[in-house]
Amino acid sequence: MDSRINPWIEQLSGMAESSSAVDSRLYIEYDVKRGLRDISGKGVLAGLTQIGEVQAHTLQGENSVPGPGRLIYRGIDINEIVDGFWADGRSGFEETCYLLLFGQLPDRQELERFQDLLVSYRALPGDFVHDSILKLSSRDLMNALAQSTLALYVSDDRADAIDTPNVLRQCLLLIAAFPLLAVYCYKAYSYYYSNLSLVIHSQDPRLSTAANLLHMLRNDNQYTALEARLLDLALVLHAEHGGGNNSTFTTHVVTSSGTDTYSAVAAALGSLKGPRHGGANIKVVQMFEELKQQVSDWEDDHQIEDYLLKLLNKEAFDRSGLIYGIGHAVYSVSDPRTLILRRHVDALAGEKGRSAEMRLYRKVEKLAPEVISHKRKMYKGVSANVDFYSGFLYQLLGIPPELFTPLFAVARIAGWSAHRIEELANAGKIIRPAYKSVAVRRHYAPLGER
Repeated sequence: MDSRINPWIEQLSGMAESSSAVDSRLYIEYDVKRGLRDISGKGVLAGLTQIGEVQAHTLQGENSVPGPGRLIYRGIDINEIVDGFWADGRSGFEETCYLLLFGQLPDRQELERFQDLLVSYRALPGDFVHDSILKLSSRDLMNALAQSTLALYVSDDRADAIDTPNVLRQCLLLIAAFPLLAVYCYKAYSYYYSNLSLVIHSQDPRLSTAANLLHMLRNDNQYTALEARLLDLALVLHAEHGGGNNSTFTTHVVTSSGTDTYSAVAAALGSLKGPRHGGANIKVVQMFEELKQQVSDWEDDHQIEDYLLKLLNKEAFDRSGLIYGIGHAVYSVSDPRTLILRRHVDALAGEKGRSAEMRLYRKVEKLAPEVISHKRKMYKGVSANVDFYSGFLYQLLGIPPELFTPLFAVARIAGWSAHRIEELANAGKIIRPAYKSVAVRRHYAPLGER
């Protein structure tokens, strides 16, 4: 396909852009909640959910005061969930999927049956890998994942049925298949676009989701127990984040139209692909690569602060003025996922001989909010978000950057599935917010008079 821009299209694009621009003062005049958030940044209440909850404030009398962030799955604090399966020395993602989908923790027998059920859905249709992945490889793995998701629609003889048993079947199929799709799409990408050898491993039914992913990704199938546990931990922490995040809200919006599961998930994937949502951890890793070159002494706070100031002044990295991985739309004091990841990633960094880099991450985590506060006179606190350490974790695991955002999807498909079922269970109206037209009224002019 010819991607060159026709000169007339250049001219037309200017007309399209200028005719689309709305005077920013009108948003204030009509009290429009841009991005469905009020002027203080608080989200507009657009729905009710029992699946996930994000808390960043506590009530002190009648005042809402920023406090340590909390992430809650089906009423259970994420710290309790992680502490529970971690203490038992077992994987937690499958248990988390069960909790999100069915609203309660499984007992031992229920968990084993659920794990077996997921394994039974790991098999892809016949020649799917060859026909839908290898022959249709993409330069972008999120697009490849969406394409593969829509291809699964074709092989489903009840693809459009939205009764709960069928939708649950489809969701379980996608939860089980996403790790395979992500790895196989990467293998196709690396073969066609990076000239690497094509090595495709079958899944191992004895392994957990995280361990199986590492087994399929690595040419020698080898991984350590700590590596598998930490990837599993990352999947648990990314599985759900309330109904208001962009991709989950997209799932609700598209589901409310009555469309099929595959289309709803493909739409969510398109949302997650956006760099404002799912791609930030790649930016963190890339930013740190430059930081490590620019800062000669990783123990020198002043050198680190100087580099961070250059970032804010648009003098370093991508000149965006951002310190990636610092700040969140909801959390201000702390992101609970960051605190959990930091504690456990430290052990893997030691195992990999990269403790010095971990100390550098810790220093930036401490110094960046201070630099931002001083530079921008901010009164709302900022802290490291989950992307700050997840990219470093994936790097320690030897996971290629192209897979960072697809891994997010491998985890979040659990939350999307739960929210799709919730939207269907409470189906009433199609989600359709109001937009006010501010166009100037005028009359149609005959062709000869224009």
